[in-house]
Amino acid sequence: MRSRDVLVYAYEQTEETFTRTVEGLEPDDLNRRVQPGANPIGWLAWHGLRIQDDHVADVAGTEQVWTSGGWAGRFGLPVDDAATGYGMSDDEVDAVRVPSADLLLGYSGAVHARSAEFLRGLSDEDLDRVVDTSWDPPVTLGVRLVSVLSDDLQHLGQAAYVRGLLGR
Repeated sequence: MRSRDVLVYAYEQTEETFTRTVEGLEPDDLNRRVQPGANPIGWLAWHGLRIQDDHVADVAGTEQVWTSGGWAGRFGLPVDDAATGYGMSDDEVDAVRVPSADLLLGYSGAVHARSAEFLRGLSDEDLDRVVDTSWDPPVTLGVRLVSVLSDDLQHLGQAAYVRGLLGR
């Protein structure tokens, strides 16, 4: 098995987990905070997708699906198209009101399709390519792709936990 095959499989697993986590939720469920300062399911899911879309597009040298696929307009959020959720204040998180689970699932499918397309074209040698020199040590493509997976899984776990708290 090649490294890319492992990565493709891991990213497929995040999409399956994503679907189970948000499928069937109503807008109120997606946007409810279980307590002040706790991130809602919709924001956690949106943020995870935005990070994956942003980071994979960056290393692939492509435009993000968020803008190229018209998802920013469909979501109609009062945030800049470049926003990923990173560093948002509580007020900014509250402004990200996800309209529907179906919309999240559509965006997820598009992000995961783009990611899988990129991953399938990689060689093991590609994973050693430095993609970010602002860190010490510099970040390689392999490290960046695993970092995205880690972020996705953390936020999906948080969202699934909140779903359980909501009794959904």
